[in-house]
Amino acid sequence: MVCFRLAPVPGSGLLLLCLVLGAVSSYALELNLMDSENATCLYAKWQMNFTIRYETTDKHNKTVAISDLGATTYNGSSCGDDQNGPKIAVQFGSGFFWIVNFTEETSSYSIDSISFSYNTNDNTTFPDAKEKGLFTVSDRVAFSVPLNDIFRCNSLSTLGKNDVVQHYWDVRVQAFVQNGTVSTKEFLCDKDKTLTTAVPIVPTTVPSPTTTPPKKEKPEVGSYSVVNGNGTCLLATMGLQLNITQDKVASVININPNTTNFTGSCHPQTALLRLSSSSIKYLDFVFAVKNENRFYLKEVNVSMYLVNGSVFSIANNNLSYWDAPLGSSYMCNKEQTVSVSGAFQINTFDLRVQPFNVMEGKYSTAQECSLDDDIILIPIIVGAGLSGLIIVIVIAYLIGRRKSYAGYQTL
Repeated sequence: MVCFRLAPVPGSGLLLLCLVLGAVSSYALELNLMDSENATCLYAKWQMNFTIRYETTDKHNKTVAISDLGATTYNGSSCGDDQNGPKIAVQFGSGFFWIVNFTEETSSYSIDSISFSYNTNDNTTFPDAKEKGLFTVSDRVAFSVPLNDIFRCNSLSTLGKNDVVQHYWDVRVQAFVQNGTVSTKEFLCDKDKTLTTAVPIVPTTVPSPTTTPPKKEKPEVGSYSVVNGNGTCLLATMGLQLNITQDKVASVININPNTTNFTGSCHPQTALLRLSSSSIKYLDFVFAVKNENRFYLKEVNVSMYLVNGSVFSIANNNLSYWDAPLGSSYMCNKEQTVSVSGAFQINTFDLRVQPFNVMEGKYSTAQECSLDDDIILIPIIVGAGLSGLIIVIVIAYLIGRRKSYAGYQTL
């Protein structure tokens, strides 16, 4: 954990910010807000990202994912006073503002409202935006937590309004901290309560063979992207089908891109695309650079909730799929299988991905997979076969005609 002690925030004392390093460290935040007596008054630790849809000048809709917050400031964060409650204010990127307000009641406090502002004048993040300016969406949360309890919600929470979707997870927050000591008593969100109280699955004592999953239709193709401070840094288009085997029961799940959230991060040697939904806590695709001139899919991690209430988690950081030169994209239109483990495989359809060196938000020239090469070879082989057959027929015809001509000379 790397901590930075910043200058005093007016009206609130000292602000201590800790960035928790990890695979997605760019948006894992920990905030310890202190009052004028150097005692903690508000504590928060959370992860978040945003997706924004906007209309372009050519009347198309584009969606951008904001996950790498970049340089972050906290001007306006406050412990509160007699007139105003505590507030977390975060500024990041080129014109993004995120504010959370808290209010106190007799025996509880409320996460009162959350507002998020973005600026479409930023042509790097919002290229070809039709409407320019600063836009703000505000959501009334009004979620009540007992005083002296810390609110916890590891599950994914989503707020959606006016083409903006906000995602939060691994949240821990306590406003109105008493005596400068953060509580150890947790108040859980409803989703975490469900996971905590889930009835355990007791396996049968009679062994049974692995069931064959039912045939599933081809999944819908989705488009995903990751944006950092320099614009779009990762592009992916694919239909995804998950094959899971647990307790000898096989199941097939198609990912619906219309209900799937996406985020990620980009770095010089690695890039991350993270998908999530109501049933998928995270599905991570981690790309890496090798030999300084190629990229490949190195790692896949998944954690999701199955229909029986259990949690299915698998990780493999020793993969080697989707290999292509840096500066190009990888494409495979035919069905391809990424084998993460014996219990988890991913079938991809109409795949195209570029995790590095994206220029102007567009794919570079694609390197096609060997499966697609077979598609190209088939008409070539058929054409060559037909050409050879025509040549044989022509030669046979000429030989036959020559013999006939020789016969007439004898007569």
